[in-house]
Amino acid sequence: MATVREVMSGTLYTVSPSSTVGEAVALMAQHRVGSMIVMDGTRLAGIFTERDTVRAISQSHDAPSHHVESWMTTEPRTVSPDEQVEDALKTMLDNGFRHLPVVEEGEVIGIVSIRDLAG
Repeated sequence: MATVREVMSGTLYTVSPSSTVGEAVALMAQHRVGSMIVMDGTRLAGIFTERDTVRAISQSHDAPSHHVESWMTTEPRTVSPDEQVEDALKTMLDNGFRHLPVVEEGEVIGIVSIRDLAG
Protein backbone atom coordinates (compact mmCIF):
# COMPACT_ATOMS: atom_id res chain seq x y z
CA MET A 1 0.00 0.00 0.00
CA ALA A 2 1.20 3.47 -0.89
CA THR A 3 1.81 6.16 1.70
CA VAL A 4 1.15 9.89 1.49
CA ARG A 5 4.93 10.49 1.31
CA GLU A 6 5.00 8.68 -2.05
CA VAL A 7 2.38 10.90 -3.69
CA MET A 8 2.60 14.28 -1.91
CA SER A 9 4.16 17.41 -3.29
CA GLY A 10 7.18 18.59 -1.33
CA THR A 11 7.00 21.99 -2.98
CA LEU A 12 5.28 24.38 -0.60
CA TYR A 13 3.65 27.59 -1.74
CA THR A 14 3.04 29.75 1.29
CA VAL A 15 1.65 33.09 2.33
CA SER A 16 1.52 34.80 5.72
CA PRO A 17 -1.72 35.58 7.56
CA SER A 18 -1.24 39.25 6.66
CA SER A 19 -0.90 38.59 2.92
CA THR A 20 -3.88 39.84 0.97
CA VAL A 21 -6.44 37.64 -0.70
CA GLY A 22 -5.35 39.21 -3.99
CA GLU A 23 -1.73 38.25 -3.40
CA ALA A 24 -2.68 34.68 -2.48
CA VAL A 25 -4.91 34.28 -5.53
CA ALA A 26 -2.19 35.65 -7.81
CA LEU A 27 0.30 33.14 -6.39
CA MET A 28 -2.16 30.26 -6.79
CA ALA A 29 -2.68 31.24 -10.43
CA GLN A 30 1.06 31.71 -11.04
CA HIS A 31 1.93 28.29 -9.61
CA ARG A 32 -1.23 26.59 -10.88
CA VAL A 33 -2.22 25.29 -7.46
CA GLY A 34 -5.55 25.23 -5.65
CA SER A 35 -4.35 26.24 -2.21
CA MET A 36 -1.76 28.15 -0.27
CA ILE A 37 -0.34 27.05 3.06
CA VAL A 38 -0.59 29.94 5.53
CA MET A 39 2.50 30.12 7.72
CA ASP A 40 3.07 32.37 10.71
CA GLY A 41 6.84 32.10 10.84
CA THR A 42 7.45 28.36 11.14
CA ARG A 43 3.96 27.63 12.54
CA LEU A 44 1.13 26.32 10.36
CA ALA A 45 -1.56 28.99 10.77
CA GLY A 46 -4.04 27.76 8.17
CA ILE A 47 -4.82 26.95 4.59
CA PHE A 48 -6.32 29.24 1.97
CA THR A 49 -8.04 27.50 -0.94
CA GLU A 50 -9.93 28.20 -4.15
CA ARG A 51 -13.14 27.71 -2.19
CA ASP A 52 -12.06 30.40 0.30
CA THR A 53 -11.46 32.73 -2.65
CA VAL A 54 -14.98 32.21 -3.96
CA ARG A 55 -16.47 32.68 -0.49
CA ALA A 56 -14.48 35.88 0.09
CA ILE A 57 -15.36 37.47 -3.23
CA SER A 58 -19.02 36.49 -2.97
CA GLN A 59 -19.31 38.10 0.46
CA SER A 60 -17.18 41.22 0.05
CA HIS A 61 -16.58 43.32 -3.07
CA ASP A 62 -13.19 44.46 -1.73
CA ALA A 63 -12.07 40.97 -0.64
CA PRO A 64 -8.84 41.08 -2.68
CA SER A 65 -7.52 43.73 -0.28
CA HIS A 66 -8.47 41.76 2.88
CA HIS A 67 -5.90 39.74 4.80
CA VAL A 68 -5.87 36.01 4.14
CA GLU A 69 -6.39 35.38 7.86
CA SER A 70 -9.94 36.73 7.50
CA TRP A 71 -10.89 33.94 5.07
CA MET A 72 -8.49 31.03 5.61
CA THR A 73 -9.30 27.80 7.39
CA THR A 74 -7.53 27.96 10.74
CA GLU A 75 -6.12 24.85 12.40
CA PRO A 76 -6.49 22.77 9.24
CA ARG A 77 -6.64 19.02 9.38
CA THR A 78 -3.22 17.58 8.56
CA VAL A 79 -1.91 14.20 7.53
CA SER A 80 1.27 12.29 8.36
CA PRO A 81 3.56 11.36 5.46
CA ASP A 82 3.42 7.77 6.67
CA GLU A 83 -0.38 7.55 6.53
CA GLN A 84 -1.82 5.19 3.96
CA VAL A 85 -3.15 6.88 0.82
CA GLU A 86 -6.53 5.18 1.30
CA ASP A 87 -6.89 6.61 4.81
CA ALA A 88 -5.96 10.13 3.71
CA LEU A 89 -8.41 9.90 0.81
CA LYS A 90 -11.17 8.79 3.18
CA THR A 91 -10.43 11.79 5.44
CA MET A 92 -10.74 14.11 2.46
CA LEU A 93 -13.93 12.57 1.13
CA ASP A 94 -15.58 12.38 4.55
CA ASN A 95 -14.84 16.06 5.27
CA GLY A 96 -15.12 17.62 1.81
CA PHE A 97 -11.43 18.60 1.65
CA ARG A 98 -9.36 18.81 -1.51
CA HIS A 99 -6.00 19.59 0.12
CA LEU A 100 -4.23 18.45 3.29
CA PRO A 101 -0.95 19.81 4.64
CA VAL A 102 1.54 17.02 5.36
CA VAL A 103 3.15 17.40 8.78
CA GLU A 104 6.03 15.42 10.26
CA GLU A 105 7.36 16.08 13.77
CA GLY A 106 5.47 19.37 13.89
CA GLU A 107 6.91 20.68 10.61
CA VAL A 108 4.98 21.17 7.36
CA ILE A 109 6.87 19.11 4.78
CA GLY A 110 4.41 19.04 1.91
CA ILE A 111 0.85 19.07 0.72
CA VAL A 112 -1.34 16.40 -0.78
CA SER A 113 -4.36 16.99 -2.99
CA ILE A 114 -7.30 14.75 -3.69
CA ARG A 115 -5.95 14.45 -7.23
CA ASP A 116 -2.63 13.12 -5.86
CA LEU A 117 -4.48 10.50 -3.83
CA ALA A 118 -7.00 9.41 -6.43
CA GLY A 119 -4.41 9.18 -9.23
